[in-house]
Amino acid sequence: MFANLWYHVKEGVRSIFTHGLMSFASVCMIVACLLIMGSFSLLAVNINGMLGQLEDENEFLAYVEESLDSGQAMSLQAKLSEIPNVASATYISKEEALEEFKAEQGYSELFSDIPAETLRDRYSIHVSDIQLMSDTVEEVRGVEGIAEVRAAMEIAEGFVMLRNVASAIAVILVAMLVLISVFIIANTIKLATFTRREEIAIMKMCGATNWFIRWPFLVEGILLGICGGLVAYVAQWGVYGLIGKAMAESGILDIITMIPFQNLNAMLLTIFLLVGFVIGGGGSALAIRKFLKV
Repeated sequence: MFANLWYHVKEGVRSIFTHGLMSFASVCMIVACLLIMGSFSLLAVNINGMLGQLEDENEFLAYVEESLDSGQAMSLQAKLSEIPNVASATYISKEEALEEFKAEQGYSELFSDIPAETLRDRYSIHVSDIQLMSDTVEEVRGVEGIAEVRAAMEIAEGFVMLRNVASAIAVILVAMLVLISVFIIANTIKLATFTRREEIAIMKMCGATNWFIRWPFLVEGILLGICGGLVAYVAQWGVYGLIGKAMAESGILDIITMIPFQNLNAMLLTIFLLVGFVIGGGGSALAIRKFLKV
């Protein structure tokens, strides 16, 4: 068994170097496919992280009608908490709102004579899923006793749209490049079978099984796929690092949080190797199924 395994691996490696140009083209296409997939996937992951931060930090305010006293205003908390997608509803009295306003301005002495009655009781509401914020805002607005709702919907909707666009582009481009990669791998293996057609005929006459003949070609395709996955992983690491460095120098990281590559490298390496394996093995299987009939 081990002798057969070594033979298959040796023949697969030899075939890679025999058709160096086609092998190089196959690896390049796999690298391009994985780089595009990885880049857009990392963009989607980072946007998801920012959406999570928005869900934790962003809030919208629901103002209570002025006709309600503090007791009636506090009684709305139970109704608001029962609304789907509301993670928490924190009551803020007029006095607390005034103190927060003074603290934010930094010149509290300028507003010392402002009475708390000029403000309204309110609720600070956090959501569980920011994608459903618009529906949640409408439900909160419909609660009896709520006079007005203020929410920064543009920010949340912008991040959601950007993530969806990135994911859609990634799926379309990756699907196209995977097909091209499989096609090139298949043609590389076809060229290998054509070059070794006399050797294959002799092996069949000597009683070699079809799978014994096929395995070196499968190994060749799988090795090309894994090689492409490793190269793409290293390239993705470098590209991600350069992007992070550029963002740090521009100061944009003060606004946008970028997930460290170390937190993603194990998952990304596994995915790249798995996709490379599937592309290489799939292209090889496609080629040998047609040119090596049982």
